Amino acid sequence: MIFFAIPGALELPTGGYAYARRVLAEWQAANIAVEVVPLSGSFPSPTEAALREVDERLSGVGPYLIDGLAYGAFPEGLAARIGPKSIILVHHPLCDEQGLDPETASFLEARERKALSHAAGVVATSPMTARDLAARFGVTEVVVAVPGTDPSPQAPLSGKPPRLLSVGTVTPRKGYVLLVEALSACRDLEWTCEIVGADNRDDAEGARVRAAIAEAGLEERIVVRGEVDDMGAAYLRADLFVSSSLHEGYGMAVVEAMAHGLPVVTSTAGALKETAPVAQLVPPGNVGALADALRPLIVNSDARVALGSECRTFAAGLPSWSEAAQIVARAVEELR
Repeated sequence: MIFFAIPGALELPTGGYAYARRVLAEWQAANIAVEVVPLSGSFPSPTEAALREVDERLSGVGPYLIDGLAYGAFPEGLAARIGPKSIILVHHPLCDEQGLDPETASFLEARERKALSHAAGVVATSPMTARDLAARFGVTEVVVAVPGTDPSPQAPLSGKPPRLLSVGTVTPRKGYVLLVEALSACRDLEWTCEIVGADNRDDAEGARVRAAIAEAGLEERIVVRGEVDDMGAAYLRADLFVSSSLHEGYGMAVVEAMAHGLPVVTSTAGALKETAPVAQLVPPGNVGALADALRPLIVNSDARVALGSECRTFAAGLPSWSEAAQIVARAVEELR
């Protein structure tokens, strides 16, 4: 039996929770026994009650797989009790979330470093994150289990004008204000853009993004869609995918876009330059470079088709979800 400790609601529409849902589904299909241990949704800023609850719910012998969103926030005493019987699943360090003041980021990095020093093992969701954990946190033994990629239908790429798509929860880390600025620099071209992802997780950032759209006079061209029930349909109606993210531990939405044959323009933030090496890459936070990368793809349908074909071919060679789930399961079973 694997006990998978997950903070908050498993159905939340983020890459980390999507990873957990797919791993659980693959384990069920493979008859691997697993029990979800729910933890407080207050992580990564846990209340005292949430920390007491961890002690109670993870008091058995394990083995536990603990999402790093929770474990990285464990005080050292709690980590010393729970860590030796646990494998930690790290998407990216908590201190790398954008919008943190330097003092908070430094505190989070120090706390996570101490917590990880007590863990029996770590699974990272990208080679970049594994290297980062070694360099900054001193975690040298890391198993890498990149997210799986599903075979997907080819997007028609037939929009006139072309339809741009950006996917991810509206938070500072996704850089949507930068995207709006880049698109404003392309206002002389014909295009529309959808931003798809939860827009109620950070009200202040949601307001900033909408204010930027209004200030640019692009309300009729850029739509903040929020969550949608059918993400597959969103990819299929798009002609060009763009990510202005300031950090990604892997970039699941970027890979899903490539699997649908969409041409991709993305920043090189975090793991993205390794996740999508065939995409059109730009430095993170560079509005001018992002606009310059978008312009030729907006105006040239042949260029979109050619880049989309490269992206789809690359995505077809990536690991499956079954392979990813088996890697994680082996890491936990070795702890047993």
